[in-house]
Amino acid sequence: MDMMKHLRFWVFILITSIYGGNTWAQNLAGAVPGVQDVGAAKLPATIAPVKAPFPMPAFVKPVFPKLTINITDKGAREGTMITKAIQAAIDEASKKKGGTVIVPRGIWKTGRISLKSNVNLQVSEGAELHFSPEIEDYLPAVFTRNEGVELMSLGALIYANGQENIAVTGKGKLVGPPDGPVRKRYMNVNVIEKVVPADKPVHERVYEGKDGGFIFPPMFISPINCKKVFIEGITLENTPFWNVVPVYCDNVIIRGITVRSVGIPRGDGIDIESSRNVLIEYCTLSCGDDCFTIKAGRGDDGIRVNKPTENVVIRHCLAREGHGGITCGSETAGMIRNVYVHDCVFDDTDTGLRFKTRRSRAGGGDNLVYERVRMILRGDAVKFDMLGSRQYVGELADRLPARPVDKLTPGYRNITARNIIVEKARTFVDITGIPESPATNLLIENAEVNARTAFKASDALGVTIRNASLTVTDSLLRGLDIRNVLFEKVQFKTPQKRIWMDIQGENSKNIRFNECLPAKPEGWE
Repeated sequence: MDMMKHLRFWVFILITSIYGGNTWAQNLAGAVPGVQDVGAAKLPATIAPVKAPFPMPAFVKPVFPKLTINITDKGAREGTMITKAIQAAIDEASKKKGGTVIVPRGIWKTGRISLKSNVNLQVSEGAELHFSPEIEDYLPAVFTRNEGVELMSLGALIYANGQENIAVTGKGKLVGPPDGPVRKRYMNVNVIEKVVPADKPVHERVYEGKDGGFIFPPMFISPINCKKVFIEGITLENTPFWNVVPVYCDNVIIRGITVRSVGIPRGDGIDIESSRNVLIEYCTLSCGDDCFTIKAGRGDDGIRVNKPTENVVIRHCLAREGHGGITCGSETAGMIRNVYVHDCVFDDTDTGLRFKTRRSRAGGGDNLVYERVRMILRGDAVKFDMLGSRQYVGELADRLPARPVDKLTPGYRNITARNIIVEKARTFVDITGIPESPATNLLIENAEVNARTAFKASDALGVTIRNASLTVTDSLLRGLDIRNVLFEKVQFKTPQKRIWMDIQGENSKNIRFNECLPAKPEGWE
């Protein structure tokens, strides 16, 4: 049987070379969506059943009571601050067992809005909520999590804590604060774990800007400790920090939203943080940082909380400009597990599939699956960045010496990417693992790739690239302390029609080429 498989493969190669076609690649091209097939413009009215390689709940749109309250009925007037009016409408609807609060067409100025159970905040088409630049409009400080660390600060422009069945919907627009104290007086003196004492009780970690002090910048929309969260249709612009950030939530649906935060440092699109049972679909994100992001707490504080992000499906989405299309980490303390991304497109994004952590972050990621993804990238297609830089973690960013494995040692393992088209990239696979915790068990199969470089990796264990066509200008593959690496049925299309491999490190072993073209690197033993 093995001989027959071998024969069929080489017959395929022969036919391809004679007729100049690639049937497999053509079939792949038809299966993987293009820019025109995904994103907010393609949002359907209903939620299709979710199929994932792990159990997921049935997701349905929430139902709210018939009660509707227009914010103008509570005294809201254009040109004035309407925080009290909009909050009064939300509070009344919740007390009356729920309903919809309507923000009508117009430009409205507000401070922090707190969502309450069984209320849908509906931002109508033509409506714009413009948020205040003043810190006072987001006080008192509330319980929140900033970059994976619990504290008391501004929270979010639209906030909720401990609520159930809440929604933000509509075709309107949310606009973040203009230049002012909220954007200027944020903590920027050091990394957060060196500013917020891990041994101090959370209720004493208060940062509300008193006496000219700093605040932690508010997220745009961030429910915390909530169940049944629904966000649909809205557009978000000019966030002061991350855009949509469910924290400690269960059963979250985010669909058809548009985010524009290009040029804003730390302007992430959607960050799922220590939450479970999440569906993200038909969203279009253009961001100043990562687009779709999965997080689970940071370092010692994340270990204390110990809440994973798990059971997340991201489908039919479009990432445009941003640091990463789909990024896991770098906050990973509670573990990221059971993530399924399919039928997505990254168009003019930097990195495609990005896996970040640091020696001090703890936790990691497990069982992450990516299928039918198209990438047009400025940077790398599949990138592991597990060491970081000295700017943030000091000498822990130095690869050697290897450190003892302890509670803060993170790891990524069991990652699968199949049916992938990379139209343009700098490097197809770029792995920087940790010597004492190598990137483990990466499988990539069925890939059509155009890139400058095919493969470079350090500290990786168990990497398989199977059934792939790699058109690259760099003929050199690079490895440092890599083990159990298999290239199987891979066509390397290089200008020289040859490949070379530079292997270094005393731990490098068991690197194989099986039924490849060329069959093996030059001078390979």
